[in-house]
Amino acid sequence: MEDIYEVDVDGDGISDGVVADLDGDGYIDTVGVDQDGDGYIDTVAMDTDGDGYVDTVMVDEDGDGVVDAIAMDTDGDGYVDTVGVDSDGDGVIDTVAVDTDGDGVIDVVAMDLDGDGDADAVIADTDFDGEADTMIIEDDGFDDY
Repeated sequence: MEDIYEVDVDGDGISDGVVADLDGDGYIDTVGVDQDGDGYIDTVAMDTDGDGYVDTVMVDEDGDGVVDAIAMDTDGDGYVDTVGVDSDGDGVIDTVAVDTDGDGVIDVVAMDLDGDGDADAVIADTDFDGEADTMIIEDDGFDDY
């Protein structure tokens, strides 16, 4: 059984957030917040694996109803290890940053520079010393990356 509660923190009659137990286990697993007061949820935090800790946060920064950024703890260690950003506002994540070894430092960044859905540039720290040492740029000579 799902339990969903709306919250009006400032008492203006407009919901400022929603808390939900979507899997019916008695614990809150999703929180949505209207950060800018426009009546629409623009930040959602979720406990997707049911361990009691938030592991995914999605943000609609420009208020268009489409996620602009997502941060995830995919390995359950309590630290964000994957971040995706829609930098051009087209509704598609075009930059992804990943901590591949779980040390809290981003090791790989992949970017879709021309908006075709494929990574055009990858920057990586392959020896995990905190400095990028590998960069791959796909360029076929047609200025389309």
